[in-house]
Amino acid sequence: MGITKLADLIRLDAHNAISHKDISDYSGKVIALDTSIIVNQFRAVTPSLSPLVGVFYRTLTLLEHDIKPVFVFDGKPPQEKKPVLEKRAEVAGWSWTERRGTVSSKTNDCLQLLRLLGVPVVQAPGDAEALCAWLVKKGTVDAVASEDMDTLPFGATIVIRQLNAKRDSDITEYSLPKLLEKLKINHSEFVDLCILLGCDYCEKIAGLGPKKALTLIQRHRTIEEVVLHVNKKTHPVPHSWKYKEARRIFLDEPQTKAPDLTWTEPDEEALVGFLCNTAHVKGDRVHRRMEKFRQTRESIREEREKERATGSSRQTRMEDFFRVTRKRNHPVDVQKSPNINKKRQKTK
Repeated sequence: MGITKLADLIRLDAHNAISHKDISDYSGKVIALDTSIIVNQFRAVTPSLSPLVGVFYRTLTLLEHDIKPVFVFDGKPPQEKKPVLEKRAEVAGWSWTERRGTVSSKTNDCLQLLRLLGVPVVQAPGDAEALCAWLVKKGTVDAVASEDMDTLPFGATIVIRQLNAKRDSDITEYSLPKLLEKLKINHSEFVDLCILLGCDYCEKIAGLGPKKALTLIQRHRTIEEVVLHVNKKTHPVPHSWKYKEARRIFLDEPQTKAPDLTWTEPDEEALVGFLCNTAHVKGDRVHRRMEKFRQTRESIREEREKERATGSSRQTRMEDFFRVTRKRNHPVDVQKSPNINKKRQKTK
């Protein structure tokens, strides 16, 4: 769910925090992606196909645009999110208890696919969007690509939506600093605003719309003060409201270390075998897409050579984008930690 009607509120009250971009604007940038959202998108749009196929195509397209993707996987969700997850599981037709415990085979398949594509994967200790936001704040990545708006209260300074790798797509970028400046609130007050709007970690005050919630925060600054002044007959406050726990989840940083990120050349033959066996994709289809990938990289390399010759160099060359340090003669062991293999040479 993310944050209820936050996008609408920003569009109406802080539209200057929104920029509309083209995918080429992110050339050379390191972008963290919430993997579960991408997988669920493909699962919803193409239910007859394995979402691995969608992940394969999207990753290559991002790489062709000289975007360095970092795929972040969910860890153990906060206990406060359990009611929301149980409700989503019920809607999806599976039991929440069946989803707990060890990493699923589908997740392992996605991990192996991404490793064969040569892109880094990172395991979050909790929600992936929290770690994505933290990576931006630490300067490890340049932005977060996610459809979930709660990456903003988690503190991501730049959030990208609709990064779907289509040339004619209208990519929307949100700037948290501009948003806070326009709304005339600080980050802690913004977190309280998002809790009032409605989040995944607690209930909300009934009947409180975005405009009213913003006015209350601008006037009273904290949920504690809002509760003292809100009309409890028209806007009843939830009993045993766990807003403090939700606030802590948004404000506390993940207890982990910043990962070392490396990118390597995709392993074409291993990808063919993996997608044929796991996603039932024909081998020649994979080979054709990889050939297009190589041709696109070569075209970009030639373009960069021309730019350097005329003294107008923009980005690093595509041949420098991937720094191959070893050949992978064996399938990747998906039982290993999904953190970055530190033995790979760090990309310059």
